[in-house]
Amino acid sequence: MKVLVVGGGGREHAICWAIAASPACERLWCAPGNAGIAEVAECLEIPAEDVEGLMAFCREARPELVIVGPEAPLVAGLVDRLEEVGIAAFGPSAAAAALEGSKGFMKDLCARQGIPTAAYGRFTDAAAAKDFAREQGAPIVVKADGLAAGKGVSVCATLAEAEAAIDAALLEGRFGSAGAEVVIEEFLDGEEVSFFALCDGTTALPLASAQDHKRAFDGDAGPNTGGMGAYSPAPLMTPALQERVMREIVEPTVRGMAAEGRPFRGVLFAGLMIASDGTPRLLEHNVRFGDPECQTLMLRLESDLLAVLSAAAKGRLSEVSLSWSPQPALTVVLAAEGYPDSYEKGTKIRGLEQAAQVEGVTLFHAGTRRAEDGSLQAAGGRVLNVCAQGEDLAQARERAYAAVARIDWPQGFCRKDIGWRALT
Repeated sequence: MKVLVVGGGGREHAICWAIAASPACERLWCAPGNAGIAEVAECLEIPAEDVEGLMAFCREARPELVIVGPEAPLVAGLVDRLEEVGIAAFGPSAAAAALEGSKGFMKDLCARQGIPTAAYGRFTDAAAAKDFAREQGAPIVVKADGLAAGKGVSVCATLAEAEAAIDAALLEGRFGSAGAEVVIEEFLDGEEVSFFALCDGTTALPLASAQDHKRAFDGDAGPNTGGMGAYSPAPLMTPALQERVMREIVEPTVRGMAAEGRPFRGVLFAGLMIASDGTPRLLEHNVRFGDPECQTLMLRLESDLLAVLSAAAKGRLSEVSLSWSPQPALTVVLAAEGYPDSYEKGTKIRGLEQAAQVEGVTLFHAGTRRAEDGSLQAAGGRVLNVCAQGEDLAQARERAYAAVARIDWPQGFCRKDIGWRALT
């Protein structure tokens, strides 16, 4: 098969790494890719959001499968466009991608299907939103309805914070059209866990669980980020809890989407809050692999990823079973100083060869590029994923941080406590 992967982050490097290992993969492209992906795939100078550019390439190259990594091209309808010209794609249609593209749509689907989630309201008027927030009381959560690059969610400890978040979205236009509507939610307490399922429109096949770390600094302090590390499996996700999540959350979502004429194909991500009594409730749905959770899943997956994703794209998931390594995996994200706010690009990174020599370690690139002199440079906020497997999570973490210590990048930082929930 000739395969195109769309995207250029650590998630896409992990996917390309797994696809390249498939005996069925004849040729592998990635658009736009990064310096690490270039070692396993042919990188194309086409941005992931450039639907027209991607379509022009696909009409000429005719890949047998396109795997879409990020949410923006999914919401923009790339999969619909590919299917119109007879090219199979792994990912949801624009109508199904509304599960992530509109938080209000997702919450309304939960209400219609009886899926357990936080109480909520949808608002385009700031005064009405503030009235609702006052009725609910703090703490409370304010979310921009649309895609806001992971920056549209405010967990507000006070009503003053909630009113400021409402003003920022609805009156100040901080998130552009994505913030033209806000969803205000009850604050849920408990422990978060990421759960993934492959879907082909009717069948849902559970993947392994993972847990990520959203805050920038140790001890879950600092601003929210795209993710500073992850590990799989999450000890919290027992077989009994997985069965309950599939029964109460994933399967009703898949059934509901099909019944409403929006069959969901691709990866369904359920961001869950597990209460102290073990009750799961849905925080959010995403319509693609999480990043950096995907990196840990790809390390543990023993099945042929290309065969699995091809079956999902063609509606044949019922024929597939998955095999997982019992060894846990852990990912530490190296980010540029200043991330998730302003940060410097173009700084040099050294020592990756030495880091990769640590037993059990795999390096995935996120925001990297090659300079004209061949040196490796940082080109984004999240720059490298240092991943490791071990006999247990403690060994995986020890190996990952041993590799981190060998990387020479003074302008980078990482959290030192990835995996702390599972190890304490």
